Amino acid sequence: MKSMNIDFAPRSLRRTLFRTHPALLALAGAGLLLCAAAAFGGWKLVEQKRLREHELRHLQERAAAISARPVEVAQVAIPEGQAAFVNGAILQLNLPWRELQDAVAAATPRNVALVAMEPDPRKQVLKITAETKNSDDMVAYVAELKQQELFSGVMLTRHEINEQDPNRPLRFQLEATWIAR
Repeated sequence: MKSMNIDFAPRSLRRTLFRTHPALLALAGAGLLLCAAAAFGGWKLVEQKRLREHELRHLQERAAAISARPVEVAQVAIPEGQAAFVNGAILQLNLPWRELQDAVAAATPRNVALVAMEPDPRKQVLKITAETKNSDDMVAYVAELKQQELFSGVMLTRHEINEQDPNRPLRFQLEATWIAR
């Protein structure tokens, strides 16, 4: 015969706990511990946030106080020679080299040999020294340089025939004034 489980006692918490499986009770205890740990971690995060907000407000107040005060910068006297040297170096660095070289290269025919190009950034003048075989090529080269948009004026400054060279080339020098852009 099979045993029958007859229980007429009223239900209570104590009886429910007694009848609950021990693994379920351990699981419930672990759940309670996890909830307590999460609550404690949340409380710590709220405290850290409050502390950081307080520090941020303090730093903002200090920054506002510092920015309200005028900052005095010490005046440094730069010698005239050094200022002129620095300004000259800046002018050299700001030269439109690519535009100048492109304009000269576009105007230079094959029968003209470039010897030197010397820019003067203060006057915006490019001194060009070149050689050719005859004066007609020299005049044509000067005319071609005058056609370039970058140059506002081109002027032949000197020319001479090199007697020591067996080919007797005509060496000439001209000045081209460029337009600042």
